[in-house]
Amino acid sequence: MAKFVLAGRADCPYYAKAEILAEYLQKNLPSFRVHKITQHPEDWEEWLQEICRKNGWNHHRSPIIWRELLDRGGKGLLLGGFNDFFEHAQEYYNITADMMSSLMKDIALENLETHIEIQKEQEEKKRLFNPLHVWITSATTPTCYNLIPLLASGEVFGMRKEIWLHLLETSHCNGSLSALVMEAEDLAFPLLRKVTVHKMADDTFLQADFVIVLDDAHVTNDQSPEKCIKQIAERCLQYGAFIDQNSNKGVKVVVAGSTYVNLKAQMILSNAPSINPHNVVALATQLEFEARAQIAKKLNINSAVVKDVILWGNISGTNFLDLQHAKIYQYDSAVWGPPGYWRPLKKMIFDGKWLKNEFLKEWRCRQQHRSGMSAAHSIAMVLSWWQQESNTGDIVSLGITSEGHFDLPEGIVYSMPVQFLNGDWQVYAKASVHDETKETLFQAAKELIKEKNIALGIQKELEIAEEGYKETTVIESTAALPTPLSSKNSLDNVETTQNNDDQTIIPTYPSREESVLSMEHVQEDCNQGEVATVPNIETALHNGDNVTNV
Repeated sequence: MAKFVLAGRADCPYYAKAEILAEYLQKNLPSFRVHKITQHPEDWEEWLQEICRKNGWNHHRSPIIWRELLDRGGKGLLLGGFNDFFEHAQEYYNITADMMSSLMKDIALENLETHIEIQKEQEEKKRLFNPLHVWITSATTPTCYNLIPLLASGEVFGMRKEIWLHLLETSHCNGSLSALVMEAEDLAFPLLRKVTVHKMADDTFLQADFVIVLDDAHVTNDQSPEKCIKQIAERCLQYGAFIDQNSNKGVKVVVAGSTYVNLKAQMILSNAPSINPHNVVALATQLEFEARAQIAKKLNINSAVVKDVILWGNISGTNFLDLQHAKIYQYDSAVWGPPGYWRPLKKMIFDGKWLKNEFLKEWRCRQQHRSGMSAAHSIAMVLSWWQQESNTGDIVSLGITSEGHFDLPEGIVYSMPVQFLNGDWQVYAKASVHDETKETLFQAAKELIKEKNIALGIQKELEIAEEGYKETTVIESTAALPTPLSSKNSLDNVETTQNNDDQTIIPTYPSREESVLSMEHVQEDCNQGEVATVPNIETALHNGDNVTNV
């Protein structure tokens, strides 16, 4: 039996002509066999040099044809190029082949397209055999419990991609983790390849494609915020070192939680120099979703039709809730439009008193009753947007490394509006920031810089009131805030002002949960630039009697 190997560039016309001749011989001669190999034009030269080096051949053009000596073993016998193969077929089999040049080029083009399609299919098969390695820290938290079914169901990474879950827990919760693994296996998801449990070791985050950080800091009465910051920073610096050392270089990291979310992402980035800063984000979408749900409840609509609510600043500290770009889709009213028709949110809510007072109070109450489900959903949504198939175009909030956007200080993780397009995110640069808004944004930046300095040991002492953290909400009118900040260079010049008793207060830093809501309308009976303090959820943001409906 004669077995020939025909190899060539996928777009080579002479390979196409040799292929037609070889197939004709194989069809008409029972003892003739041919094996075809095509290479992409960019890979051809390197492949040809390697095959010639292994066999001691000297050949420089496409195609290359050799005969394998099946009956005697050993290396193949080089026949040569197309002309050599043509002469061999004519001499031994008395067969010739005639083909027009145009037909040769058409077949060559078809060969190239087929080669590219086959390569894609092979890569897809390899992906199926090589599952995504997803690492989750603090795996005994309720968020992880709710997140595992979402990841394993295929809703996040697609229905053709298997995942390998790595559950990392630093505390002594082996029993809880073992039970969680058994429950995950009992779900029998076809895309869940394996679930393993890990402790902190040299192989932490090995081959990680995605890392989900769920660690949270639990501040006790006898623990200073400075000590808490240093503890969480130490843990995240350790995470950053392992991610930098063991993970795939394209790893994507999502940092979630309720405390020091921006700081945790900042510390991971600072100790992972080889990781693209674009691939480490802090989760702000949970607060955004909670605000959308509260607005939807007020309007008696589904929260899915409320879009483009923006959260600026420190996710778990001083932040600014911006409704300036918010939209309502498919609203049931006298005015109807196609599915893409939307109406500005600010024109749909006429109860200014509710927006200034009850809305923020109810929004805070939502944050106090989290069970892990909403956080898991927010993480799953961000991961799904972050895939190649994503193309939402919606404006969402995400804690990212500031690169000077909106005149904010560089080098801090700051929540700002982004858009996910084609598996990547971009800052939504069209978001308008008024001068009054910038003042509050710089307050949040100052807080983040102070947290970062404490974590890195740059600042030894943390100025904080004896009563500890307070939940504070600032309502901004069209007038300037009491402590103006004209630029990012004036951050260090901000002074804390406080009146006696229960009067106006500008919060000390770092505050735990401070939000700022930008209002379009000026309330006639409210003092311009008024700032109110809410020591707890039950306290009114403003005196309700002094606020008139808009």
